[in-house]
Amino acid sequence: MGGKVEMTRYDWGRSHPGVDHIVAGAAPVLAELSAHPVYQRIATPADLAVLMGQHVFAVWDLMSVLKGLQNELTCVRVPWVPTGAPISRRLVNDIVLVEESDEFGEGFASHFELYRHAMTEVGADTLAIDAFLDLVRAGTCVPDALADAGVPGPAATFVRACGALVSRAPVHCQAAAFAFGRDDLLTATVHVVQSEPGARPLLRHYARRHREIDTDQHTPMALQVVADLCGPDEGKWAECVTTVVGVLRARIRFWDGIVEAVDRQRAGRDYRCPNRRIGNTPDLGTLAPGPVAPALLVSAARGQRNTDVARLPRSHSQAHEGARS
Repeated sequence: MGGKVEMTRYDWGRSHPGVDHIVAGAAPVLAELSAHPVYQRIATPADLAVLMGQHVFAVWDLMSVLKGLQNELTCVRVPWVPTGAPISRRLVNDIVLVEESDEFGEGFASHFELYRHAMTEVGADTLAIDAFLDLVRAGTCVPDALADAGVPGPAATFVRACGALVSRAPVHCQAAAFAFGRDDLLTATVHVVQSEPGARPLLRHYARRHREIDTDQHTPMALQVVADLCGPDEGKWAECVTTVVGVLRARIRFWDGIVEAVDRQRAGRDYRCPNRRIGNTPDLGTLAPGPVAPALLVSAARGQRNTDVARLPRSHSQAHEGARS
């Protein structure tokens, strides 16, 4: 059975050599993402509206990756049978519980729904995301829904790229994509609309929950899932590096597109995709946060934030030391 894992829910303690190996392998891309000009480009509420109109698709995409993990690591069919590694099963179900039905006022809402409703507080375009969800709900495949809903080009390209990377990847790589695919773009730029006390309560609530939940809880838990699935298999850790680098490069291209969209909006040109093929705008119905900054993720992986995961054999750790040098 191996060593006991202390289920302290969110405090995972030490760093992990395998996670360190992913961080080292993805370091150049993580650095490029952390220094991306999008963080400085978002300077006004209008800029933030452009950002949210596209970034909402990254929030949706990450939720889809999480639900894919739940499908792989737990039993979601009837008749039920025990499925998946118990530690990963517990952690994924715990993450899903909050991401899909977090406490909100006197009720509950998914983080995506809270984000979607917060978009209205800054005047972000919701036509594309609402139409996209309506099409997917009706059974349209994602690529067709992206086209038919007129999803902005950068967002559509990002969703397609991540889907191609993750859908064909083994489950440990899917877990790595989820753990390293979380971002803090909205929480890092929301300050541009926080000068008015009490204004935009949904956006403020989303930003606060994102910091509380994603940074301090769900990222360490997701990293534990990666360690649980990879174990001492160096080949699996290497595959995770490849997947993570691919996902992060897709995000950099996405951020590039958002910067271009902001510049077009400032120049008075519409940033939305002109090829929308449907005209109705469905109501989402209820309530919408999203992804941890690369810098926060690196600090979590290095043990500055709690990431308790049972250590790999020493030989594996030594191999990672060589990779970092």
